[in-house]
Amino acid sequence: MPENTILGNVTSDVISDQQFEYMRLISQIMQDRKRGDKPVAYIRTYGCQQNVADSERIKGMLEIAGFEFSETVDDADFILFNTCAIREHAEDRVFGNVGALKSLKRKHPQIVIALCGCMEQEHIANKMYKSFPFVSLVFGTHSLHRFPQLLYHTLADGKRVYERDNDDKKVYEGIPVKRDGTFKGWLSIMYGCNNFCTYCIVPYVRGRERSREKSLILDEARQMISAGYKDITLLGQNVNSYGKTLADKPTFAQLLHEIDSIDGDYWLRFMTSHPKDCSKELIDTIANGTHISKHLHLPFQSGSDRILKAMNRHYDRKKYLDIVNYAKEKIDGVSLTSDIIVGFPGETYEDFKETLSLIREVEFTSLFTFIYSPRVGTPAAKMDDPISAEEKSKWFRELLDVQEEIAAKRCASMVNNTEKVLIESETGKNGELSGRTSGNIIVELKGDKSLIGTFQNVKITQARNWILKGELV
Repeated sequence: MPENTILGNVTSDVISDQQFEYMRLISQIMQDRKRGDKPVAYIRTYGCQQNVADSERIKGMLEIAGFEFSETVDDADFILFNTCAIREHAEDRVFGNVGALKSLKRKHPQIVIALCGCMEQEHIANKMYKSFPFVSLVFGTHSLHRFPQLLYHTLADGKRVYERDNDDKKVYEGIPVKRDGTFKGWLSIMYGCNNFCTYCIVPYVRGRERSREKSLILDEARQMISAGYKDITLLGQNVNSYGKTLADKPTFAQLLHEIDSIDGDYWLRFMTSHPKDCSKELIDTIANGTHISKHLHLPFQSGSDRILKAMNRHYDRKKYLDIVNYAKEKIDGVSLTSDIIVGFPGETYEDFKETLSLIREVEFTSLFTFIYSPRVGTPAAKMDDPISAEEKSKWFRELLDVQEEIAAKRCASMVNNTEKVLIESETGKNGELSGRTSGNIIVELKGDKSLIGTFQNVKITQARNWILKGELV
């Protein structure tokens, strides 16, 4: 693809040759700085799958620069934490783990410690700069394509580099990738978010929506399928908004259909899907798909219209249920999952009970549930929040009890079914493996580890809340 191709109001660029030259120069510098036979990098990723995908690109650039990778910091020459800003707990973990590196840096001064990702908004970066002088490199999500240049200047100049570029008008292609898995993989289709939910920091740290050109996504999907990937997840902050920044305005449903049309033995998933943009066209595409998982993750966050409005979610309870009921009607055996925030500022117990009633009505397979965490810089952080943390915790426990009962019932209904399962890992129990169904439900079974990375037919023999037990057919 030619450089500087205009795609609607977004420009698509290719990572420059200069960045590959920086990778070569880093390789030369590290010959004198490495502690072992080869330079070693340790990458720790926090947060969402998009952060995982970003880390795989950082690893791709480091691999070209001659690095090997370690699972521990002890023998690393370069240590990077790819951070998450969604909740305060994630930030606290990063601060704690970075602080623990002080003694290692004192023992080996040549080690480079770096941070990147969503935490690097201004007030956090300033805190890092003052509190952790042994951190040499800090950069945000928009500077990923310039990582080799930033690392080179850190190494060559011996100075601390803090980069917080914020370019919302470009998508950078051609960044090398070193994927963590061999049969499960992430495929980014767009970046950024335009929704500005009042509780969410993502639009501020990842910028505006920017879609990748469809032909490039299709090429990457074909490469992954040819390489043997069995479970491919399309990534975006709101995949249902895909294509709006492109000249020909393809819809997400159209993209999904074209990927699904590629021959091969694989499952196709996607996340995250925003209810306000979830169309009947998309539901029909899933229902008629050959490879598309019969699993729809559709975060509703609250069952109360009043709270949804305060959250700036742009849908109400009725619209959400209309989408869900259409999916149940059209997609045979659909598995529905969602996200919920408990204790949003101003939420009352009556509002919370509307969330419980929606959960009971939909009967989700599983839920990702969170107690509200204020984020500096978001409108919700300035809202009155009179309900105590103790009371919110009681609501949270009540919600979990309701969902556990529903999940147990749904899983019990699958006993004696035969399901296609992708075997993913060993459980750590003697001779037992763990896998997932198309609906993203965990199945544990006896089997040889040689089955990892393959599809197997499994008869479900037992249900334990949200986990199924089975045996190979």
